[in-house]
Amino acid sequence: MLRKSKLKDIFEKTAKEIKNADSVSVLDNIRFQCLGRKKGLITSVLRNLKNLSIKEKREIGPLIQKIQKELKKLFDEKEKELSKKTEKNISDITLPAQKIQAGHFHPLAKVEKEIKEIFSSMSFSVVEGPEIETEYNNFDALNIPPNHPARDMWDTFWLKPTNSKEQIINNKNRKLLLRTHTSPVQVRYMQTHKPPFQIIAPGRAFRYEATDAFHETNFYQVEGLMVGEKISLANLKFIIEEFLKKFFDDPKMEFRFVPSYFPFVEPGIQVDIRMEKLSVGHKLSVGHKKSDWLEIMGAGMVHPNVFKAVGYDSLKWQGFAFGMGLDRLAMLKYKISDIRLFHSGDLRFINQI
Repeated sequence: MLRKSKLKDIFEKTAKEIKNADSVSVLDNIRFQCLGRKKGLITSVLRNLKNLSIKEKREIGPLIQKIQKELKKLFDEKEKELSKKTEKNISDITLPAQKIQAGHFHPLAKVEKEIKEIFSSMSFSVVEGPEIETEYNNFDALNIPPNHPARDMWDTFWLKPTNSKEQIINNKNRKLLLRTHTSPVQVRYMQTHKPPFQIIAPGRAFRYEATDAFHETNFYQVEGLMVGEKISLANLKFIIEEFLKKFFDDPKMEFRFVPSYFPFVEPGIQVDIRMEKLSVGHKLSVGHKKSDWLEIMGAGMVHPNVFKAVGYDSLKWQGFAFGMGLDRLAMLKYKISDIRLFHSGDLRFINQI
């Protein structure tokens, strides 16, 4: 006699196999073994009903029909589920491939990278320093003592001490501030290294000034320094000209070196350039003509007082220093008319360069 428990075992086993099926082909195989017309388990049970008594037929018949109906329902539901998954995984190879969205260098990062590569090719080392500086490194060691009129050239963000320990440190090394230029990096390097050497110091600087198309409170600079026993303005002239010709890709660029004042160099010079490809992007280059000169950086021979502050013998060592705005260089090279665009976060601006 066919027992009800056996039918339930068949149902539970088949239902479990249906649930674990991971493809339509596997599901079809299970369906064939269970409901197949010739060798299916349920089909075989139905064929054996004729051998049962009337009482047994009344008990087993309805149960088989119920199990058969439930299994068909499970098969249909599972088939729909597997069909949806298959549709999602199907790729149309005739469609054009989607462009991979890769990262992109920010214009300032791109310019800084190019500047590093050019100076590295001329054997300059790249050094960095903290953005929070002491008054001594930012001003005093650079021949700008307290109450010096030149301090008015740098609108400074001064920092307040947060605790007594920091107050003691500040009293010893003067007050803390956000560096107004990257020249303090040169001071720190000279305090811990002996000449000869040649370095550049790219980095961020801060000044408390009004923001407009050509000024930002947060901007980037590149400072350069070369120290040796026989360094002269001729060395400075060669390095600056080589760098700017490579950076702007203009071997016919013209240069003019004009006397100027900077507290940490003596003599000090202003470097002007003239070239046909000069574009808008600097307040002095708007409406530029071929005959116009544009100031590009300040430079000069390191002042003896700076060497004295770092413990160098100014009678033995000479050196030159220069500084330029990385933002301004990027504006000129990429025809950018507003410095504030660099910090706008607009991906349309960033991705076009």
